Amino acid sequence: MPEPNHHRDRPLQRLAEAMVSPNSYGSVLILILLTYVLSVSMTQTWGGSLVLFVQIGTVWLALHVSSARRGVRAFATALLAIAGLVAAANLVWGAGDLSTPAVFLTSAVLYLIAPLSILRAIVLQREVDREIVLGAIDAYLLIGMFFAFVYQALGAIGSTPFFEGGVEGTVAESLFFSFTTLTTTGYGNLVPAANPGQTFAVMEMLIGQLFLITAVAKVINAWRPARWRAAEEAGSDEGEPDDQDGGRRT
Repeated sequence: MPEPNHHRDRPLQRLAEAMVSPNSYGSVLILILLTYVLSVSMTQTWGGSLVLFVQIGTVWLALHVSSARRGVRAFATALLAIAGLVAAANLVWGAGDLSTPAVFLTSAVLYLIAPLSILRAIVLQREVDREIVLGAIDAYLLIGMFFAFVYQALGAIGSTPFFEGGVEGTVAESLFFSFTTLTTTGYGNLVPAANPGQTFAVMEMLIGQLFLITAVAKVINAWRPARWRAAEEAGSDEGEPDDQDGGRRT
């Protein structure tokens, strides 16, 4: 009789290990949540630089875990280097303005590359496991971050406030609006004043609903924990006839 695998019987321990592993989508999820918390809570001048550094780490790790293509990595590395220089300049000399359209557009592009790379990796996987589930959640949250920085960029580019009522929209407000739009919660306290903001909001609503229905729902529905698969395989083996002589009867 084989000895029981005690590590296999500890799903919470394996999940905790995934959350700190540099090769797991769990660590990407932690960085995404950290980015959100820092973005809505940091008010110091150097806070923007810290958030940007965490964004850089999040995107780099997402590309690493999803094994992004070489060309994608090269393009992302160039953007990450530029973003890192701006963040460092603002942190050391206070010379980099982190509220410019270029910075917000760079953040938006990075947050677009990361979920696309994760989704590509998910599609190429034949078996749905814990990592694929975490990857789908990461991609969904990164899409929300992408739209938030698109709204920030549009607000910085436009000559009028992005939201109705003359509300310029901070990073925290854009993140709040983005995720309530992505999930179609729609509190209504923040509304884009005009196009193209309204068009992007409609696009985010549609993507959010389609992603939940097609990607996240299907991945979670197809997921079978390792111990479930082991039990199914054991049951299948027990149901097979014991015919070790190749099926020949004498």
